[in-house]
Order: sequence, then structure tokens, then C-alpha cells
Amino acid sequence: MKIALVHDFLIQDGGAERVLRAFCNIWPDAPIFTIVHSKKNSPEPFKFKKINSSFLQKIPFGVRNYQWFLPIMPAAVERLDLSDFDVVLSSASAFSKGIITHPQTLHICYCHTPTRYLWSDTLKYIDELNYNSIIKKTVPLILPRLRVWDKLSADRVDLFIANSKTVSKRIKKYYGRESDIINPPVETDKFGISEKPGEYFLTGGRLVPYKRFDIAIKVFSRLGIPLKIFGTGPELKNLRNISRKNIEFLGQISDEEKTEVFKNAIAFINPQEEDFGITALESMASGRPVIALAKGGARETIIAGVTGEFFEEQTWESLAHAVLKFKSDTYSPARIREYALQFDTEIFKEKIKSFVENSKHKYCEI
Repeated sequence: MKIALVHDFLIQDGGAERVLRAFCNIWPDAPIFTIVHSKKNSPEPFKFKKINSSFLQKIPFGVRNYQWFLPIMPAAVERLDLSDFDVVLSSASAFSKGIITHPQTLHICYCHTPTRYLWSDTLKYIDELNYNSIIKKTVPLILPRLRVWDKLSADRVDLFIANSKTVSKRIKKYYGRESDIINPPVETDKFGISEKPGEYFLTGGRLVPYKRFDIAIKVFSRLGIPLKIFGTGPELKNLRNISRKNIEFLGQISDEEKTEVFKNAIAFINPQEEDFGITALESMASGRPVIALAKGGARETIIAGVTGEFFEEQTWESLAHAVLKFKSDTYSPARIREYALQFDTEIFKEKIKSFVENSKHKYCEI
């Protein structure tokens, strides 16, 4: 079986890239195709691997400012040559599911979510654009055409895998397609339990507007309770400006630093609606409970009173109430970690490998 892997962009290290990394561990000889990649910003395993990029890679500013080329990304992904493969496995939250394959090729899409800015978060996306006013007014004119292409591109996929029940429902709503569910991998072996957790709460990830770290900062600034925030992103400056001295920004941290900061926290704060929520599970793998917004993937991974607590509204008042009534000594770190182990990377790899091989076998029989 000759298999190829396709990924939207290799420009950061996030949950989608961890999925791709697991794919590469299963099929180490499978080539990777993507629209653009950055050797500087892509995760370590991909820095020294041959990456097949689209024509945007060679266009001036095509990598550094790839967002400028949104209107031609469908053309870029359709030009990727995947004619020599029996199976194509795409890792998609945007364009990679739109590849064109031969009739005899099986295309399986692992969908992180239907494209957010085209479907579920269009208005929020436009409001949060950091472009100048002219470009910001132009973007809404482009999105309807991209939405049509996105729906058509979903029709090219033979089989969908959703990373959560939340995403599976979106695939059904926006694409009219059924999907199997395989939760994304969590590297639980990198985390462990501390004998004596610290005296701070923790949050973090990519510092972007929709993650709503501003809510957490408002709460902890008012309460005066220590809060550590890890990660970088375009919201960093704004978040610093609304923070008080009890809020500590850790920046980009190593795996070793993340292990320490997780296991020594009182609890992890998850103020955003996630498609699944790997970071919350990393906290659970460290034996630490999660205080999460009661929406999206958190509803699928957190058991109230066992692995964490929920707050109902995405407001600082609702989160503050949850923090004030939270009692960490009612939780068992060992029980929390044991629960998180079911999402381990090795389990994910077994499920994906089995799904692809069984699907290929059935596809050949048709």
C-alpha cells in the first residue's frame, strides 16, 4: 500500500501537527504534501524531512504571509500531484481535503474541524482580522466563493474521520457527510504526577482571540490569585496590557518545562470552546483537574467532579464563580491520570492504522 500524507500548512506546532507526527510514526516512508511549510517554525520532526509544497512556497511572501493568498489556495492544493498513491490521508481543518485524486485512490480525511472561518466562526473571524481596513472589507467578498469550493472539496473525500463528536456533528451539518470518530493523540508518557502541586493556576496555548484568555486574566487579576500562561501568539501584547503582577507569562516552553508547569499547578483553566482540547488532557495526564467552558470537546473529555469542573457562560463572572468554589483536595491525581491514559498516542496510532488498512481492504473489494 503506497500512502501519502497531506496537511494544510506546516508553519506552527499545534494539535494538528501532533496528529501528522503520529501519522509519520505509523508510515515513516510516506511523503508529506502541504500548501506551504516553514523550516523555522514547523515542529522538529519535520525540519529535516522532505516536504512537498505547492507553488505558493516559491511566491514572494508566500510562506511568511501565506494568509494574503487565501483566494488562490484552492488552486494551490489542487495542483499537488498525488497520482502515484493507493491511499491519501489528509489532515485537514481547511484546504488539504480538497486534493484531487485518481478514481482508484482512496482518500481518507482526518478532519480537525470544518473550516472555522467559512462556517462556524465567520463573523468572529472577520471581526478579529488584524489587516488594514481595505483588506478587512475585501475578505467578506471572498468567503462565499471559498465556501462553495469547500463544500465541493468535501465531496471528493471517500471517508471522513472526525476528531470528536463535536466535529462529527459539524461535518454532518456543513458537508452532509457521516464520519467515524477517533480522538487525537495525547503524549501521556511525557507527563507525571507531582507529590505536592504548587500554588498557581495554569492556562495556555496559542495566544489568539478565540481562545479567550482575556477572560481568565480578568478573573485572576481581580482575585489576585497567581496564574501562569504559556505560549505565544498575536494576542500576547493585548493580554499583557490587561494583566496585573500576579499573572506570569512563560512564553514558548519546552516539553520538559511543560511537564513541570502542568504537574505543579492547582488546576488548568480552559476558557475556550475547543474542537477536542488536547491541552486540557495534558493537564489530566499530569493528574491535575480542569476548569473548562461547558462547550465543545470539553464536554466529551471532562467528567465533572472527577477530572474537573465546568462553567456555563463564556464570561469572566461565570469563570470567577467556578474558581472560587473549586476545591482541589477533592480530586484524586492518580484517578485523573488513569482516565487520561485512554487518549494516549499509542492507542490513537492503533486505531488509525486499523481504520486505514481495513478501509483500503474494503475499497479494493468494491
